[in-house]
Amino acid sequence: MPMTGAASSLSASPLTLSAPQAGGASRSSEFSTRAEIALHGVYEISKILAVPARLETTLSNVLALLSSFLEMHHGIIALLGDDGSPEVVVGLGWTEKNAKSYFDRLPERAIGQVVTTQMPVVVESVADSPLFADWSPVEWDTDARVSFIGVPIKERDRVIGTLTLDRTWDGRTMVRLDEDVRFLVMIANLVGQTVRLHDVIGRDRERLMSAQRRLEKELSETVRPDREAGIQASGGQGTGVQGIVGASPAIRAVVDKIKIVARSNSTVLLRGESGTGKELFARATHDLSPRRKGPFVKLNCAALPESMLESELFGHEKGAFTGALAQRKGRFELAHGGTLFLDEIGEISPSFQAKLLRVLQEGEFERVGGSRTLQVDVRLVTATNRNLEDAVAKGEFRADLYYRINVVSIALPALRDRREDVDLLASEFLRRFNQEHGTHMALTTSAKNVLEACYFPGNVRELENCVRRTATLAKEPRIVADDFACHHDECLSSTLWKGAIGTGASFKIIPRVPPPPSPTDGPVDAAAARPGACPQSGSCSVAQGDGLSERERLLQAMETAGWVQAKAARLLNLTPRQVGYALTKHNIPVKKF
Repeated sequence: MPMTGAASSLSASPLTLSAPQAGGASRSSEFSTRAEIALHGVYEISKILAVPARLETTLSNVLALLSSFLEMHHGIIALLGDDGSPEVVVGLGWTEKNAKSYFDRLPERAIGQVVTTQMPVVVESVADSPLFADWSPVEWDTDARVSFIGVPIKERDRVIGTLTLDRTWDGRTMVRLDEDVRFLVMIANLVGQTVRLHDVIGRDRERLMSAQRRLEKELSETVRPDREAGIQASGGQGTGVQGIVGASPAIRAVVDKIKIVARSNSTVLLRGESGTGKELFARATHDLSPRRKGPFVKLNCAALPESMLESELFGHEKGAFTGALAQRKGRFELAHGGTLFLDEIGEISPSFQAKLLRVLQEGEFERVGGSRTLQVDVRLVTATNRNLEDAVAKGEFRADLYYRINVVSIALPALRDRREDVDLLASEFLRRFNQEHGTHMALTTSAKNVLEACYFPGNVRELENCVRRTATLAKEPRIVADDFACHHDECLSSTLWKGAIGTGASFKIIPRVPPPPSPTDGPVDAAAARPGACPQSGSCSVAQGDGLSERERLLQAMETAGWVQAKAARLLNLTPRQVGYALTKHNIPVKKF
């Protein structure tokens, strides 16, 4: 290790260590004090390195703490790239730009010796060292004596950076330099381990994000674009729009509106319950627009925390945060010239709403960790199942953002409002099931009657789940009414949605008397022919055409049965669970005797 005499000593404010005293006891005491200070310094810096933060922030905090243990004028931590050029430079009390400028002025021979020898370089007086022959520290007092210490930052056996400091010395204080170097070597080792950990986390994060993007792309190409509203590779049934299945007036009205809106660049807000196929209609808006040759980029705002959401939408610069190993474009950049679909827009936080508003107003933004302003040309389509008007009134959603995204609002019908499409959708889902499993399942008339009688509060997604589950468990290729879970009081949906009936959800009981079973269906039990074939609240018909309202007939039956739900269920030809749902829905308290 090149070392030319003593320069200064390990010190800690307000404690300053003086020159060694005569006598063994005093030297032992002094050594003990220095060792305790060094141990305390290592402990405090290890705590800083253990806190999750942006790497530059962590290194800056390390230098700030080092300055309280060591006298230094300038302190620099530089992390080097594979080509040896500095990638991250952090200085004590400097901005990153100024720190890099100072590091670039340091003699290349001095820094190169630290890197190539993988050993510390110590210079008592830079004015007398050939390593600093061409260096002119203009900011220094010309009468001051400047010393320099540089130690390597290693990752295993490879130098990945340097920790350097310089200081002035008045020539009067007797100090020890060797202990300063040992202390800095320990700190540099800790920094090297932290940088390695950041790299590992960053690579894992980038790998996961790449896998997510690849899977999204594959899914988009294979299932274009999702299963929620009956997508077909060959085109839409009854609508003339690829992927949209349906022939009901409600769905045709939405498609007609989409065709008109798609011709403009206006922002579209798709509103509807979960499972109504909002992403499908967003895709249709893009495919029918002049931007159809551009990219269609989508993002579920509710699936990511705010910190990741900002990076996903706006992108980030290299080193912007832990794991940002390379520059990455955000969804706005990727959607340039095309359409960006933001699902669950009502779930973003108020603070992020302000950031999004600026992009929508100005069409410009900066990547996370960047300062360059980027401009994009993007057509925005958003979707939500929330009541945004209530959210605005409660202060949960910004009014200015609401007006910005709600230029054209399109309400997507729930499945109960397009019941004519149940048969088409069920047949499509069963076709897919057969294609995936190599089977030849078919729906009989009694099976279709069960599906058409159900309420499906989960909309098209729930219908698909019901068809696939029934097809999986059916004993024969021809699916009949008895194959459905609701005929065995095992309907998972009825359990899932029972809590929503008493919370103000607009559920209504749909009276339906199914037609007689087709002779080709085979024998059908009595349960399949009654209106209450499905135990969900929405499919339970209490009205029997006697002029009474549903609530009145329910009350009448409960009074007749002495408020015993099982007896009332038999009177109404329903199950006790259905009666319980209906009581909850109509807010009827159960009398106890």
